[in-house]
Amino acid sequence: MHNLTLRELADIVGGELFGDGDIIVSGVTTDSHAVRAGDLFGAIVGERVDAHDFAPDAIAAGAVAVLGTRQVSQPCVVIPRSAGLDAVIVALGRLAQHERGQLSNVNVIGVTGSSGKTTTKDIIGQVLAHNGPTQSPAGSPNNELGLPLTLLNAAQDTKNYVLEMGMRGFGHIAYLCEIAQPTIGVVTNVGLAHVGEVGSIENIAVAKSELVSALGTDGVAILNADDHRVLAMSGLAAGKVLTFGKSEIADIRIADIHMRNDGTSTFTLTYLSETVSIDFPLLGEHNISNAAASAAVGVAVGMSLEAIAGALLQVTSKSKWRMELHRLSRGIIIINDAYNANPESMRAALTTLSSYAGQHSTWAVLAGMHELGDASEREHASLGELAAANGIEHLVLIGELTRPGLEAALNAGVQAVWFPEINQASDYIGQKVAADDVLLFKASRSEGLERLAAQVMDQIERGAQQ
Repeated sequence: MHNLTLRELADIVGGELFGDGDIIVSGVTTDSHAVRAGDLFGAIVGERVDAHDFAPDAIAAGAVAVLGTRQVSQPCVVIPRSAGLDAVIVALGRLAQHERGQLSNVNVIGVTGSSGKTTTKDIIGQVLAHNGPTQSPAGSPNNELGLPLTLLNAAQDTKNYVLEMGMRGFGHIAYLCEIAQPTIGVVTNVGLAHVGEVGSIENIAVAKSELVSALGTDGVAILNADDHRVLAMSGLAAGKVLTFGKSEIADIRIADIHMRNDGTSTFTLTYLSETVSIDFPLLGEHNISNAAASAAVGVAVGMSLEAIAGALLQVTSKSKWRMELHRLSRGIIIINDAYNANPESMRAALTTLSSYAGQHSTWAVLAGMHELGDASEREHASLGELAAANGIEHLVLIGELTRPGLEAALNAGVQAVWFPEINQASDYIGQKVAADDVLLFKASRSEGLERLAAQVMDQIERGAQQ
């Protein structure tokens, strides 16, 4: 971010200054363990922790001032408490919006969708790194706090800002767009994720479309031509529209897909009259669509298709627990996709697992998908049928939400078991897993299924040493 005096910062966020107004702030953090010299420490009051208590630690670590809702003994800017969103988070949003206003001749890419947005964000960031300095943090800093911090902590020479935008209801993406003022908007798909929050898939499409509506006449909307709800958003775009997908009408068109036995792929991308071959290292056919979306962003910023193809060849998995591949002793493979899940991403993950069938015995270790509302029982019941349709040999279901999938799996001939909790599943898998097996772990974030993946990996490696 651009350097600000504490006095200037107080004016921007509408706070009261206590201490030396000439102090220079050069960055922002809300984590007292991640302070860099020159940082402003945002003291957020959580359900269990009041970060004001850590202000002395933050200052000792190099922070120069505190942004909070009560005065502390260190230099600080104090803002009044507010109902709803934490007042410090709101203030950081104002600060990020001001920072965005200081930026010119930059590309600000907003990325949303029901599934795949984090991976797409990661791929876009790696492609655009070949175009110039790019800010695209790992993980999912996609909410009212994470997005402002991404903007505020970018280097001053950043040319491309890649910002994931999540939603839990109407107005959330619009709010993030007010802060970020995107020049390019990417919508990957519309699915059932968060349907329990907004009531219907049609409402999800409306909420996601807020990104397209926020783009100005100079903006570029990048839309999935294979998803009719996303394609319909083209009518909301004030500026240029670029589409991607397998459809004949797509501007950046996918063809000639070949899936390898290890889940990687080759395919071609065509734009205008040019076609390039892509050798793509990420797992899963669903990631081909994410790669095409990223290619469309590259085209939008002026990269050649040849340069984009070279960048895609070098892409790696950047964020934790998203199709994260681990090769263990005895040829056992773990695919840790435990960061999140919804019906669409679950189908994609099981399809990817099926690419190993024939040469390996396959396991799907699945826990609940959240925020599905009235669709929850139906979608969890379908897990057994999905496993059977993809030739999965072992299905391990965990938690009350997944119980409806057990009967369907057994009726379809899948070797399926259900456990109420992770620890019981860990013992079962540890005893049954064999050499060359491939295990997929997938669930919604709050299930914490990455813990089970870690336990199983530890069991396998300890067993190999005995």
